[in-house]
Amino acid sequence: MGFFNTILSVCGFGFGSCVGLVIGYYFFIFFQPTDVKDPEVRPLAELDAKTLLRVLPEIPLWVKNPDFDRVDWLNKFIQHMWPYLDKAICKTARDISKPIIAEQIPKYKIQSVEFETLSLGTLPPTFQGMKVYSTEEKELIMEPALKWAGNPNIHVTVKAFGLKASVQVVDLHVFAHPRITLKPLVPAFPCFANIYVSLMEKPHVDFGLKLLGADAMAIPGLYRFVQELIKDQVANMYLWPKTLVIPILDPGQARKKPVGVLHVKVVKAMNLKKKDILGASDPYVKMKLAEDKIPSKKTTVKYKNLNPEWNEEFSMSVRDPQTQVLDVSVYDWEKFGSHDKMGVNVVPLKDLTPEETKVLTLELLKSTDPDDARNEKSRGQLVLEVTYKPFKEDEIPDDPEDSGTVEKAPEGTPDGGGLLVITVHQAQDVEGKHHTNPYVRLLLKGEERKTKMIKKNRDPRWEEDFEFMLEEPPTDDRLHVEVYSASSRIGLLHPKETLGYVDINLADVVSNRRINQSYNLIDSKNGRIQIELQWRTS
Repeated sequence: MGFFNTILSVCGFGFGSCVGLVIGYYFFIFFQPTDVKDPEVRPLAELDAKTLLRVLPEIPLWVKNPDFDRVDWLNKFIQHMWPYLDKAICKTARDISKPIIAEQIPKYKIQSVEFETLSLGTLPPTFQGMKVYSTEEKELIMEPALKWAGNPNIHVTVKAFGLKASVQVVDLHVFAHPRITLKPLVPAFPCFANIYVSLMEKPHVDFGLKLLGADAMAIPGLYRFVQELIKDQVANMYLWPKTLVIPILDPGQARKKPVGVLHVKVVKAMNLKKKDILGASDPYVKMKLAEDKIPSKKTTVKYKNLNPEWNEEFSMSVRDPQTQVLDVSVYDWEKFGSHDKMGVNVVPLKDLTPEETKVLTLELLKSTDPDDARNEKSRGQLVLEVTYKPFKEDEIPDDPEDSGTVEKAPEGTPDGGGLLVITVHQAQDVEGKHHTNPYVRLLLKGEERKTKMIKKNRDPRWEEDFEFMLEEPPTDDRLHVEVYSASSRIGLLHPKETLGYVDINLADVVSNRRINQSYNLIDSKNGRIQIELQWRTS
C-alpha cells in the first residue's frame, strides 16, 4: 500500500500542478484589473528629485543634450505621411520576404508561410532629436534618437504536416539610436550613392506574441530570453562599427567622367560702361562651366580701361557637352567692398563643333533671363576664342579635378614670384556674444581682403576667391585669417566683435602647391574655418 500511495501522491501532485498552471495562465491572460486609475499629470517643476530621476529617460534628447537638434517638423511630416508609408513599407516587405520564404521553407518541410495581415498600425515612430556631424569627406552623418510605441498587426499563418498555426505580433515597442551615413555625395539625384546604417547601442525591443490566441510572451522566463536574444542578434549584425549597406546609386555612373577639354582664350572687351566715380572701370573676367564644383577661372585686372585686352588662355574639363554651358561674367574690381558685375552671358557647349576654334563676340547682358527687359541696354561686348576637344577612348582620365593640379599664374607675374589664390569656403560653429553676422578678413603683407557678411548664421558658407600677387614665394610669411561679426543695426553699441582667428604658415602651400583643410579658430569655443590655398607660378 505504501508504494501505491506514493505513486498516487506523485500523480496527484503533477495533475494538480498542471491544472493550477493552466487556470492561473487563463486568469492572467484573459482577466484585466478593473481598478486601473488614470495617471496624474503634474508639471516637472513640482516633481521631487526621485521622481525626476525616474522620468528622465522619457525626456527628449534635445532637452537634455545641446548636441541634438529638435526635429518636430520631421515628426509632423511622418505623421501626415504614415498611412501611405505604412502601405508602401508593407508592400516592400512582402515583396522582399516572398522569395526568401520560398527558398527557406523546403529545408524545414513547411508547406507555406503567408501573411494574412501585415500592417504597421496607426501610430508612427517619433524622433526625439537628431545629431548631425560635419566632416571633410563627401558624406553626411546623422544620429537620430528613434522611439516607436506602435500598434502593428502582423498575422502570419504557417502550414506544416497537415496542421495550421497562426502567430500574431502586437504592441511593438522599439527604442534605438542608429547612425545613418549618406556617402559618397554625388551630383546626381538623390545626391548620395549608399546608405550606411549602424547602431550606436543595443536597441530595446518589446512586443506581444500571440500563439493560438494566447500571449506567449507572458510565459515566465520567455519574455526576458526573447528580448535578450533579439538584442544580441541585432547587435552582432549592426552594432557600430558593423554596418548595413544599402546601395542607392553606382557612384561611378553618378559622377560623370570628363569626356573632353574646353580651351577658352579671353581676347578682349569693348565699349564697357563706366563704374568708378572717376569715370573708368577696372575690369576682369570670371568664368566656369555650369554644374562644375571647381573654383571659377579669372583673368587679371586691367585698371582704368574700358577696352581691355587680355589674350589669356584657360582650360576646363567637360563632363557633358550636351547640357553644360560656359558662364561668363565681367566684373569691375574694387579695393574695398564687393566687386560690381558689369555683364554676363553664356556659351552652350552643344553649339560648338569639336576640334574647331570658334571666335565669339558676346553681348554683355544684365542677366541670363531672356525676358529681362534690362538686357536691351548695351553694356559692351566680350570677345572669346573657344575650342572644344573631346577625348579619345584611350585618353579619358579618371578625374583630373581630384588630382590636385594647379594652373599656371597669368602673364605679368613677377619672375621668381607667383600668385597666391585663397578660397574662403565655409565656417562652422562660430557664435558672437551680441550678434552672429560673420564675415572673414584676410591680412597678408599689409594687404587686406574681406568676404561678404552673412546675417544670422553660425555655419556660414562664402565660397569667395582672393588673389595676392607676390614678388617672391611666401615661405616665411603667415596669412592672418579672422572671423568677425558686424551688427546689422546702426548704433555705437557692439558694432563689431571677433569670433576667432588663425595664422596660417604659407611655407606648406609653397612646397605642396595646394592645400585645402579646416583650421580651429583661436579664441572660439568650437569654431572652425575651411580655407583653400593655391600657389601658382608661371
